[in-house]
Amino acid sequence: MKKPFFVTTPIYYVNGSPHLGHAYTTLAADVIARYRRSLGEEVFFSTGTDEHGMKIQQKAEESGMEPQAFVDSIAKEFQELWGKLNISHTRFIRTTELDHKLAVQKVLQELYDRGAIYKGEYEGLYCVGCEQFKMPGDLADGKCPDHNTVPELLKEEAYLLKMTEVQAELIRRIETGEISLKTERYKTEILSFLKKETLKDISVSRKNVTWGVPLPFDPAHTAYVWVDAFLNYLTVLGWDGDLKSIPEEWPADVQFIGKDILRVHATIWQAMLMHLDIPTSKLLFTHGHILSGGKKMSKTLGNVISTDEMLEKFGVDGTRYLLLSAGNFGDDVDLTPERMIETYNAHLANGLGNLVSRVTKLSEGLRESFSPEVPTSLPEDFQVLLNEYQLADALLYTWKKITEANKYIDEHKPWILVKTDQDAFEVVIKKLLTDLSEMTLLLKPFLPETSEKIEKALKEGKTEPLFQRLV
Repeated sequence: MKKPFFVTTPIYYVNGSPHLGHAYTTLAADVIARYRRSLGEEVFFSTGTDEHGMKIQQKAEESGMEPQAFVDSIAKEFQELWGKLNISHTRFIRTTELDHKLAVQKVLQELYDRGAIYKGEYEGLYCVGCEQFKMPGDLADGKCPDHNTVPELLKEEAYLLKMTEVQAELIRRIETGEISLKTERYKTEILSFLKKETLKDISVSRKNVTWGVPLPFDPAHTAYVWVDAFLNYLTVLGWDGDLKSIPEEWPADVQFIGKDILRVHATIWQAMLMHLDIPTSKLLFTHGHILSGGKKMSKTLGNVISTDEMLEKFGVDGTRYLLLSAGNFGDDVDLTPERMIETYNAHLANGLGNLVSRVTKLSEGLRESFSPEVPTSLPEDFQVLLNEYQLADALLYTWKKITEANKYIDEHKPWILVKTDQDAFEVVIKKLLTDLSEMTLLLKPFLPETSEKIEKALKEGKTEPLFQRLV
């Protein structure tokens, strides 16, 4: 039996409402999950929320709420947004679930028993915003570049995970591709870091943070949020922390992550797995930042684009198309309201929508109704693009088919043929209906609702406008 295809998103930190970056990563994973299912594969697609740590404790206090009530409210926002975006996840995991916490404790005990965790003292520059210790080289003018804050120098009693002793093996696995890092620039970046810096043994516990999983061997400490969060990739599969029964789905076939969490995934997470003799990650696929007008989105600049606003303006499939076509996963993508309206009108309203409307209307001139067979397999060159996670290129492939079909109509002028040469008209329309049928298959992972509407239109010979032109 072939193991199920396992795709993961990061679990998102619930210190605030979901934003466009979260939606982008989750949509990419959704497309791959839907594509793999279309190949007849069993798929496990996981996503969820990361709900412990000092930042959550602080945010809950600021909101005048208990931490559990605070995380419940934000987790609900994520679940609701994934519903609106038509995300087809198998399971949504939350790190405050009892089963997850018990498994985390079992793993921590195992690491301690193996001598991979020991009690010591940790000193370092800590950014609360990142919930990470920073190396001096990570800072810009002494500040965290992501949060523009000066990290605090922390020195406290902590339990440490041995990192130095697995460093050489970690480098070997990344160099040989056993742990594959996409794209190449991220692999280069991590290897450069690993070869330049000796990894310090890293803190896996905090003594003054109550909102976390208590260490089973020292309840005065709670697990450092990353250690707790990483284990979701196994506990989401129902794993209880028993090393004798690692789920068959692991390692994941692809783990989608943002570049701000690449280093911890490529180092701390892999070190934990190595200490536990669990297979390391197979593929960490990192996406860039979503920019607006060449700049990172920020409230100060007033260039934040909200997912809810996009859904209201462009609809579900319009939003999915605009995010996924903006650039290949792995590159920074740049979105502006003006460019999105332009793309929406050109590709969806005038392109796809107009094509479906024209063909279904023209098909009324056929002597007998014609229902083309939906192809059973995707074109090989299209599959190659999705196998390589080149989502924007796969949409471009589909867009070219739409453009060719519209051009074919303009060249053959079926509205004239229907009056002058019925046989030629029939050939033209049947070809166009067959082309549309193939397009439904290409669009299905990306625009599932639209794909269904086109299938219905082909059966019934009529359609409502798929995308309303925007001004």
